[in-house]
Amino acid sequence: MIYLGADHAGFKLKVKIKKYLTELKYEFKDLGALELDKKDDYPDFGAKVGAAVSKNPKANKGILVCGSAEGIGMVANKFRGVRAAVVYDEESAKKSREHNDANVLSISGWNLSETKARKIIKTWLQTKFSGGRHARRLEKIAQIEKDNFK
Repeated sequence: MIYLGADHAGFKLKVKIKKYLTELKYEFKDLGALELDKKDDYPDFGAKVGAAVSKNPKANKGILVCGSAEGIGMVANKFRGVRAAVVYDEESAKKSREHNDANVLSISGWNLSETKARKIIKTWLQTKFSGGRHARRLEKIAQIEKDNFK
């Protein structure tokens, strides 16, 4: 399952992403914002998606959109097993999956066109984790998480 979340700065792009995921025949669930509210706060939606992905971080994925992509991604990373990556282009999308097995994609509602967002999302969803030395590094991240978030 792909969980979606966006604040007011990412709302319009998230609407377009939903249409795109439907075209690609991906199953998704929109966790909000469900309507444009200029007074909403990105932590609310980053937390909803982070919590949902953390229930099964190997199978679930998330796509988050806020103004910069930074804040909402930071929130998602507060949840066990979540590896949210802030991505601005196809190459960083690819590397976030190959090297970091990112399970949450965080993108900018201010800086990305629909066309660029589509390319990033398609690359991110189609790229597999490469394993190898990167798996060892993810094990270290998991141990740090275990030691510090009891």
